[in-house]
Parts: sequence; structure tokens; C-alpha cells
Amino acid sequence: MPSAIIGKKIGMTQRFAEDGTVIPLTVIQAGPCVVVQRKTRERDGYDAIQLGLVEPGTKVRVNKPMEGHFQKAETAPVRVLREFRLDIAKLAEGSGDEVKVGESIKVSVFSPEDKVNIRGISKGKGFAGVMKRHGFSGGRATHGSMFHRAPGSIGMAAYPARVLPGMKAPGHMGSEQVTVKNLQVVEINEEENLLLIRGAVPGSKGTYLEIVKSK
Repeated sequence: MPSAIIGKKIGMTQRFAEDGTVIPLTVIQAGPCVVVQRKTRERDGYDAIQLGLVEPGTKVRVNKPMEGHFQKAETAPVRVLREFRLDIAKLAEGSGDEVKVGESIKVSVFSPEDKVNIRGISKGKGFAGVMKRHGFSGGRATHGSMFHRAPGSIGMAAYPARVLPGMKAPGHMGSEQVTVKNLQVVEINEEENLLLIRGAVPGSKGTYLEIVKSK
């Protein structure tokens, strides 16, 4: 059974340890998911599964090609689809062959004390300057200085007489894919499909997340 699932960020809470320290927790609605497609090395060039997040109470409308895609898998249409690579070592042992189209993946694939990698879209911060976006220190704030939050020199005048690619500059901040690795699973609630993770994960409330067990 693959140790991967799609989740939805619910919010954050906290818990007190026995020694009185505060443990920050992120609550994730993890699954249930359904296997919509199984990709194989012989047919597709790599081994992977495509999971769909089942959200009860939501009616999803899809176009004709996607309708045929779900009919082939004999599953109801879902809004969120994600693909996860299967571990080659596990396939060699034969455990990966147990994954079948239409099979349900639940939060029980994880257990407390597991380490997971979580990937999602970070919060959008809008347009930001170099101090906020890249951590520039800025200029002096006293003695008549007219250089405070500006980026400074961004290139040379004579040669190459242009701004080089990759120059750190003001611009749009956030709303990009971020992966946080080796987060600890603190608790699992199988009845409500909840996953409690120690620490923060990317995105705001309602962000869809990809949760994979760390190697």
C-alpha cells in the first residue's frame, strides 16, 4: 500500500507536553482518496498512481475527456487529482502490485511517529520589496542617508550593460510550490480522517496538500 495521500489544511492548534512545553499542531483532512489510474513502467515509462480526493457532499462536473477517464476507473468524478511515484524497491518486493484502480486510500496508511513530507502552494504575499522578499539588510537609517530599503546596484554599466538573469529584485512573493520535509505525525483520527502534524505546513486554510511518508 503506498504511503501517500491528498489532504486539505483545516487549521492549526496546540497541545501541551508532559513537561509543559507547547507543541504546535496542524490539522489536515487527509483523504479518503481513490486510485483513479495506475501507471506502469512498461506502458508509461515509470511506476506511479493517480489519486483523487473524495469530498463528500460536493458534486463535480467534468468535461467529456475527464468523464471518460473516471468511467474507465469506475469511480465518481473528483475535483482534485495528484500523481505519486511508487518506490522501485517496494515494487521489486511485490508490495506495489497490490495497488489497484478503484481502491480506497485512507489516513490509516500513516501511524504516529511517522515522518512525512508535505507539499502545497504557499500563501500569496503580493508585491514585496527585497527586504521582505529576499532578506536584504537595507541601508542606514540615520545621518542623512537616502538609502534605506532600496535594492542597490543590480548590474554593470559598461559590460554586460544589462541585468543578469536570476537577479534578486522586488516582485511577487508567495503563491509557489513549497515542500516541508520530515514533519512528525503526532496523532491520527481514522473516524474523521484527520491527521495531526507537528509544526506548520504550506498554505492557508483550505489549501490542498500532498502528504508522502519520508524515506
